[in-house]
Amino acid sequence: MTPVARDAEETVIAMQEGAPAPRKDLSSAEMGAVAHLYRGEVYRSTIWRTRLDTTTNWAVVTLGVALSISFASPDASPLPLVLVGVLIVFFLFLEARRYRYFNVWRARARWMETHFYAPMLAEGDLHLEDDWQRTLANDYLRPRYHVSLMVSVGRRIRRNYFWILLIQTLAYAGKIAVHPTPVASFNDALTRADVGPVPGAVMFAFGGLYILVFGLIALWSKRDDLSRNRARGREKSDSMG
Repeated sequence: MTPVARDAEETVIAMQEGAPAPRKDLSSAEMGAVAHLYRGEVYRSTIWRTRLDTTTNWAVVTLGVALSISFASPDASPLPLVLVGVLIVFFLFLEARRYRYFNVWRARARWMETHFYAPMLAEGDLHLEDDWQRTLANDYLRPRYHVSLMVSVGRRIRRNYFWILLIQTLAYAGKIAVHPTPVASFNDALTRADVGPVPGAVMFAFGGLYILVFGLIALWSKRDDLSRNRARGREKSDSMG
């Protein structure tokens, strides 16, 4: 049986069984189209990566302003260091939302690198029988986020916001401890932390909860990422992200 006849027979059998016909090698025109597609995905991921840096810069600048106000004089209130936490949380969730978009373009570019460029350079074989191209096509036909919002929040905390939250916490504790005079006892620190009708104990409890929640989110996202990596290592993955 000639190769052409054999390919035709395989196509007919696949159609009869309801399975997609086996994909042949990409033509030179299709190879060029994939190359342009990859370049476009890299460009879009770069643009969204820049937007991630923008929100991080906003968080750093607002924290810097709060530090300047609170440490301007010994009698300055530590309240700005508390209120800036609201803006930091807002920037964190805004950045996590942007990260989900960035991850779409990054995952597509990485998928083409590992399934198109790497096999082509290493073996000269695109391994289209693995059907990786169908996974990519389905992601274009039905676009979706590859990670959840909470995973994105955890990743951004681990990358950048852990240090921002740490500086905010240490600055607040330092302000309570040294201004206007060095604190003499824990009860004295609680008294200094009072904000209007809100007692200092409540402020400390709120601060502890603030740090605990974001720390748990970061740890949970880390475990989720590790489980994803282990799953990819054990078996062939048919998903991106």
